[in-house]
Amino acid sequence: MKKLILSIAALAAMVPAFAQDAQKAAAAAAAALTAAPDVPEEVKKPNYWTESIINNITFSQQSLTNWVAGGYNNYSLFAGIDANANYLKEKVSWKNRLQLDYGFLYSQDKPLLQKSKDRIYFESLLGYDTAVKHLKYSASLNFKTQFDNNYTYGTPKQFAGDEPTTQDWKDARVLKSGFFAPAYINLGLGLDWTPNKWLSVNFAPLTGGFVIVDIPALRKTYGMPLKNGIETAADPSDYRFMRFEFGAQLKVDMKFVINDNLNYTTQLVLFTDYLDHPFIYNRVNWDNKVSWKLAKYFALTFETYLIYDPKVIVKDNHPGIQFREYSLLGFTYTFAPKKK
Repeated sequence: MKKLILSIAALAAMVPAFAQDAQKAAAAAAAALTAAPDVPEEVKKPNYWTESIINNITFSQQSLTNWVAGGYNNYSLFAGIDANANYLKEKVSWKNRLQLDYGFLYSQDKPLLQKSKDRIYFESLLGYDTAVKHLKYSASLNFKTQFDNNYTYGTPKQFAGDEPTTQDWKDARVLKSGFFAPAYINLGLGLDWTPNKWLSVNFAPLTGGFVIVDIPALRKTYGMPLKNGIETAADPSDYRFMRFEFGAQLKVDMKFVINDNLNYTTQLVLFTDYLDHPFIYNRVNWDNKVSWKLAKYFALTFETYLIYDPKVIVKDNHPGIQFREYSLLGFTYTFAPKKK
């Protein structure tokens, strides 16, 4: 019994020692954790770019069998791309937009493909903040042409057989425009005013550019000057393929978002050439587009394009207003980064 009591007493005396050692170990571990170097969190690099691509495609067809009311079997296809890439960092902004459109139709009454729409349009605007709010110094670049030749189609006057052949129709058509015929390239320096999201006004009083007509037969139509030393043209090649212009350009862009499904955009571009009747002979381009989203991937689009160029012969050796209108119902899909 005496030995048991001594053993319990010895064990009780050892417990505080073990507890003290455990406290020391815990304190040492805590100190080690505190002294450990902090692992830096990964910092994501800021993205100064925003991009989007709107793709649309429209197809239509009509087939008639014993249809007394008349008409022709026909097919049409249209495709378009509207791509935007914009950069914004502190005082610097850079906006880029590329529009590509192409469409054609085939009708039984004319056994060949007829182009219905054709456009290549690129615009770029570099801006730097001024001391005035919403006002930037700007440098702008615009380029416009088309992919393929465009014709007007007349009825063949003479042909062999009961119906004109494809070659008869081709011989009767008249060339109106083509790739780089014409092409417009402008570089302007000025000011850009953007008071809100829906309005942008760019005025470039120093705008230099070129009008290019690569097809000799069309150079007179687009007002190209005669080559040096030639006073009267005897051949289409007597005209220059390029004309330099230096003047002022005013461009107004507006975009109204009515709701999530309906929006309207318009762009008006005015140009006057200091070298040829400034502020009298002015070039006008006015584009309008209304887009109504009917479903997730389908939209109804209405577009108009108006052009007036005092140097372009439209009819009877005189300039005139050119106007084009489209109504499209088709598949539309937008590629854009997801918002975080």
